[in-house]
Amino acid sequence: MAFNDDSFIREVNEELRSDQMKGVWRRFGRYIVVVAILIVVGTAGKVLYDYWDDNRSSGTGDQFLAAMKLADENKNDEALAALDKLEKEGHGAYPVLARMRAATVQVQKGDTVAAIAAFNEIGKDNAVPAAVRDAAKMRAGWLLIENGTYEEVSAAIEEMAVPGNAFRHSAREALGLAAYKAGNMAQARQWFQSIVDDTDSPRNVANRAHMMLDLITASGKAPAAQG
Repeated sequence: MAFNDDSFIREVNEELRSDQMKGVWRRFGRYIVVVAILIVVGTAGKVLYDYWDDNRSSGTGDQFLAAMKLADENKNDEALAALDKLEKEGHGAYPVLARMRAATVQVQKGDTVAAIAAFNEIGKDNAVPAAVRDAAKMRAGWLLIENGTYEEVSAAIEEMAVPGNAFRHSAREALGLAAYKAGNMAQARQWFQSIVDDTDSPRNVANRAHMMLDLITASGKAPAAQG
């Protein structure tokens, strides 16, 4: 499904103006998460590509591409078997890439619990490069928005929501959405405001943050700070 971020935000704002607040999150919450996670996947993909490009190992490259093809064809069990073999027998970057891809295949299968556990395990493995660990933590954090608590999301990714971290924009957005979903509007406002206040925030992330701040203000549960 393709998303137009600007038109989506305009549609939510129209709902706000028509005073249909109660249904806004119920109607749009899942789509807000889906639209936002595209950036996470894109950023994580670049990190993984850079890692692969720096550690090419032609001996197992064809096997990895074959496993990817199986996953793309939704032959998930076959893909997982091929990726498990690569994790155990592959060279260079491929064992780590196989672990990341296998966790993604678990999401495709609908086994979110297994996927979160796999991403968390990668995120805690000091043998894995730091950039890849961060990518794994972000994937776990975003899955936990719909499948865990705010505290679990925070434990996974809050350490990345700091100036200078490449994933800070995605981390702040995930934390804001998790707080909003938990009904903690004051905490959600703080995270979304931190996105708006960061002049380096990507435009579409900042636009969504503004939209969420409007939702929070309209809820009456965490009024805008008076300045």
